[in-house]
Parts: sequence; C-alpha cells; structure tokens
Amino acid sequence: MQNRFQSYFNTASSLIKLYDATTPFAIFLKNYFAQHKKHGSTDRKNITTLCYSYYRLGKALEKLSVEERIKIGFFICNDEPREFEFLYDKLFLNNWSVELNNRIQFLDTIHPCYLNDVFGLKEKIGGINSKDDFIKSHFVQPDLFLRIRPHKKNIVINKLNEKQVRFVEIGDDCLSLNNATQIKNVVEINKEVVVQDYSSQQTKYLVEIVKNNLEFPIRLWDCCAASGGKTILAKDVINYLQITVSDNRTSIIHNLKKRFIEAGIKNYHAFIADVSKPIEQKGKFNFIICDVPCSGSGTWSRTPEQISAFDSGQIAVYSKLQYQIASNVIQHLEKNGYILYITCSVFKAENEDIVEKLCEQLQLVEKKYFEGYTNKADTMFAALFKKVD
Repeated sequence: MQNRFQSYFNTASSLIKLYDATTPFAIFLKNYFAQHKKHGSTDRKNITTLCYSYYRLGKALEKLSVEERIKIGFFICNDEPREFEFLYDKLFLNNWSVELNNRIQFLDTIHPCYLNDVFGLKEKIGGINSKDDFIKSHFVQPDLFLRIRPHKKNIVINKLNEKQVRFVEIGDDCLSLNNATQIKNVVEINKEVVVQDYSSQQTKYLVEIVKNNLEFPIRLWDCCAASGGKTILAKDVINYLQITVSDNRTSIIHNLKKRFIEAGIKNYHAFIADVSKPIEQKGKFNFIICDVPCSGSGTWSRTPEQISAFDSGQIAVYSKLQYQIASNVIQHLEKNGYILYITCSVFKAENEDIVEKLCEQLQLVEKKYFEGYTNKADTMFAALFKKVD
C-alpha cells in the first residue's frame, strides 16, 4: 500500500517539474493520463490531488524543493493525512486538524509569515473586505454552482434527489454542489440549469436595476459575449429582450450559438468583432454588457497554477485593453442607457481604476466586489453605469 502511494507522490513530483505553464494544468494532466493508460481512476485522483495541493501554495516557500512543497501543500489543503501519513513526522501528524485555520496557524510556527507570500500580488488587490480570507480561500477547492432557470426549480430538484445527488440551496435559484459532481446525465444543461459561478449569478441584481429603470424594448448588446452566460442570465431576468452578441473569436460564437439552441434563445443577432477597436453598427443600444478580458485573478482558486505562472506586467496590459473596449462600446450606448462592466479580477487596476476613468464619461450607479471566497466561489467585480448628458 505504501509503495503505491509513494508512487503517486513521485509521479506528482515529476509532473510538476515537467509542467511549463503553456497550457492550463488541467489540460496538461488530461494529456498525460491519456498517454499513460496504466493510471486508473483512483490513481488519477490521488496524483491530481497532490499536484493541486502543491500549486495551492502559490508563491509561498518557493525556496523549498518540489517534494517538500507537495507535502506542505497537502497538509494545508486536506483535513486528514489519509494514506499519505507515512510522508510526515509526528510533529505534523499531531497538529493535523480538520480546521483549516488550525493547520494554517501551525505551519506559521515552522515557516513564519508564509501566508503573506501565497498570493504574490497582494498589494495590487482592490477593495475587497478581507485580503487574508481571500488568500486562504486558495487552499480550498471551489464548489460547482448551478443557476436554475425560470420555472424549472421543481423539475431540477426532483431530478437531483432521484439520482441522490447532494446539493445545497443558496437563495431561490442557486445550487452548490461538490466540484467533482457529474450532472450532465442528470439535468438538462442550459435548458433547465446553467453552470455558472455563484458570484457571476449575483450580477443578476444589477440587471434587475436596468430592467426596472428602462422602458421596453430593452436592446442588449453583450459585446464580449464568450459562451453567452451573461446573456442567458439577462434573458431570464428580462423576458422581452432584443439580443445582440459579439466576440472576436469565430469558434466562440459557434459554441455560443449551440448553447443558445439548448437554452431556447432563437431571436438574436451575432457577429464577429474586435471591440478593442472602433467598429460600425446600425442603431444604438440602451443596455450593454461589457464582460471584459481580464487576468482572471478572482478565479485562481480553480486554476491555482496561475498564481505562480502569471506575469504581473500583464495587469497593465489588461487594464489598457479593458479601457479601450469600454470606451469604444460606450459610443454605441443611447442616452439614459446602461452599461454593465464586469471582470473576474481582484486587481484594482482592472476594477476601481477603470471605474474612475469611465466616470469621466458616465454616471456610476453602483460598483461592487462579489466576494465568492466566503462561499467557495470565485470573486468578481461589477460596475453599473448610466449614460447621461
């Protein structure tokens, strides 16, 4: 038994040393396992757990060996040593607690102030309530969240209960599930539920402000639509919505159209556009969703390898791009119309600094961090503006 788990540990160490951060680590692992069929499901699960435990340490204790950092990462990220007990001395085993804060405090006695180094760009974080709690959240795997679409709640709940899928209701139409839960053959994705992070779902109340303050018809342009999740949410809030979507990638628009078919959205206009540059359009919109490309730093608890791999110089690159996009699309916004600016970043330069610049052209209605780290979710930023004279 010990030999098998030592083998898992050795494989994880080798994979971490091979990884060059050119692709997401999840894809790197998937390709490795596809090439090495000898690893069964239990093998893959244990190797993956060890690898991600390492990356959840972020930039902390970088002078230690890969092997030592895997051990420390596993200690911090897991409630019990399980079959890896043989890797640890009595000091660690005697201080292993199911309470994360207890493990964090114990490790501080051995490596003082290591927590300050986990998220190496702490000083660039914007106005969230607790930077320390945000950083600690990277030691925990986020949950899977489902948004139940209108009039589908009873159907979804019954299907999940029938298949004995464990979930927790958060609010009226949000469900939280273990991240490894398989739901594809349980509920109809996009028709009955949308896979959407809890924080992303919370932007709904800003869409409701728009609904309550505009006369119909509401003409929406989701200018960086990606897979269309925000548009589907807006459609569920505003029944009578005239929809236009764009993205600069043909493949993404293709995937969006497939998703809209599943979601029952038929009447819309889609086109390819790079909105970082001025574009021509017929007519104007009274509602624009501007979910801009960003560092993704509010989602790094899902992709913790990014904490170490991210180049801090990219923050300025993203900030410049975000302002270009927002400034360009504002030109297509009607007087008294609304624009909803969104990022999944925690960096001030991508959030508050952009808001300050946009306030030169627009009236700020509300800005907010959706602090998902308190709910095993992502952290996002959103700001709603109105165009006035």
